[in-house]
Formats: sequence, structure tokens, C-alpha cells
Amino acid sequence: MAADSAAIVTTALRRTYPARRGTPEVVALSGVDLRIERGEVRGLLGPNGAGKTTLCKILCTVLHPTSGSARVLGRDVVSEARAVQNALGIVFGGDRGLYGRLTARQNLEFWGALYGLHGAELRRRTGSLLERVGLSSRDRESVDGFSRGMKQRLHLARGLISDPQVLLLDEPTTGMDPVAALDFRALIGELRAEGRTILITTHDMSEAEAVCDQVTLIDQGAVLATERPAVLAERISRYEQVTAENVPDAVLRRIELLDGVLAVHRRPGDRVLVDIDGNATVRQVLAVLVDAGVTSLGTVRPTLEEVYLNMIGSRGMAVPR
Repeated sequence: MAADSAAIVTTALRRTYPARRGTPEVVALSGVDLRIERGEVRGLLGPNGAGKTTLCKILCTVLHPTSGSARVLGRDVVSEARAVQNALGIVFGGDRGLYGRLTARQNLEFWGALYGLHGAELRRRTGSLLERVGLSSRDRESVDGFSRGMKQRLHLARGLISDPQVLLLDEPTTGMDPVAALDFRALIGELRAEGRTILITTHDMSEAEAVCDQVTLIDQGAVLATERPAVLAERISRYEQVTAENVPDAVLRRIELLDGVLAVHRRPGDRVLVDIDGNATVRQVLAVLVDAGVTSLGTVRPTLEEVYLNMIGSRGMAVPR
């Protein structure tokens, strides 16, 4: 498959910041190879400082890479920056990009004008997007009076005003209530059905599992893995959990000493949760519990959140260099 058939391709992408006053050089991205197909919804997961925002800034031409390359719809982000900008819709959230004294409608009309829209087409697209994100009844109110969740929905509309084929969404549901977040997930499904490509940075594991075709885990500027959410969980299936109730303290001490037991967590209601590395250890833990007469027990399949914590949060796996 030709490289430019994908929506986003990065090759050996590296971004560093120079040393200052004796401090070492900061490596924000370290040889990132990424490929996102057209029409795909890709999640980008990682802790603060992992390189997510740096990657997005390079893709939207705000930053230049130190080395390597990045292409959006076949266009180089450095030499063809204007074409890349026209193809992208960007939602960074917060208060950036919104003007509080203007109404919701005026904000969208302003951004639409920057993309060359005017007249009836600008009014039609603005009205359609306000309806799509559930703000049509508040379109004449100043944005200063909006809640954080309402501002985030307006950000989504702003990102769509140019009818982009590729969307970069940074923490898009921050501040949304559960109903609005559910509506957002439905909107992502609609945008995928329209053939758009979406890159979402998020810390919300349930959101990533619900809307993403694939998830890329990134930490310390390097990609750890890219897989479907369920496959990522399977890849670290050795990180299993055993749950049990009413376990005597002496039995817990025996379990803590077993090889492969990472941690024992006490939970309300006399519940315990045992983090385990390895299928053989699972069998040993279950045998100890059964021999002690514990009858309320079971194993838990890892979720994407456990994947995240094991691969990033606990630094449980080495980052490839």
C-alpha cells in the first residue's frame, strides 16, 4: 500500500528542545513511526509529558520536527504546510480558540470566515453545526456564560467548520457531563461514517474503548504499542487479577510471598484484589485460596485501564528506544 494512501504517516519522527543553562537536551519525540488509515478513529494515550501534544502540534504544522517526517493526506507538514492546514480540523479544548465576549454563532462565523466561508454557506454551516452539537438554543448567548462542557461542544463545532477530512481532538470530552459525553461518542460514529479520520488524545479509558478502532500507547516520546483496545488487553494478559472476599490475614500474607504476585489491595466489604504477573501464579493464588476455604473468588480480564497502568502508569515495561 502506498504511503500517501493513509491519512497520517510519521516516519522516525523526532523532536528535541535544546539544553538550557546546563540542563540536558529534552527529547519530546524519539523516532515515532505512526500510520493512521483514512476513515480510522485512533486513540493516543499517554501520561503528561509523553509527547502527545508535541505530536499533534507537528501534525498541524505549529512545530517543525527536528528530524524524520510527517505527512497528512500525502502532504508534508513542513514543505506543504498550507495544504495540511486546510485539510485539518483541530480541537485543543480549554479556552484557546474561543472568544468569550462573542456569541456561539459569532465564534463559528468568525472561524468560518478565516477558512474563506461567507454569505449563505457560512450561515448554513454554522447553523447545522450548532444543531449537531446541541447548542442551537444558546447560539445568541456570549461564550463567557457557557459551562466548560458547553465550551467543549463549541470547540467541536469549530473544529468541523471547514469540513475537514482529518480531525485532531485533544481531550475532547473534558468537562462534559455523562449525557454530553455519550452524545459526543455518537457524533464520532457519525463522523467515521462520513469517512473522516480522527486522532483523539485522551486519558479516558472507557472513551477510547468505546470510540477508537485502534489505540496507540505513547510514553517518554516513544510508541509502546498500537493495537485494537481488546488486543492490547490480550497482549498483557499475564497481568491478571484475582478477586476474593473474606480472606484471612494469614492467607493474604502467604499470597503476598508468592513469586509473580505484584500487589495485594484491600477493598471495602472485606474484598481483596491481587495483581498477578503470569498464568502459573494465578493457579497458585487460586489454590491457596481454595485450600483456605475461600469460596467467593474469581479472575478478572484486564481492561484498557489495566493495560495503561501496567505499560505506562507503573513503568512496568521498558520503553523501546
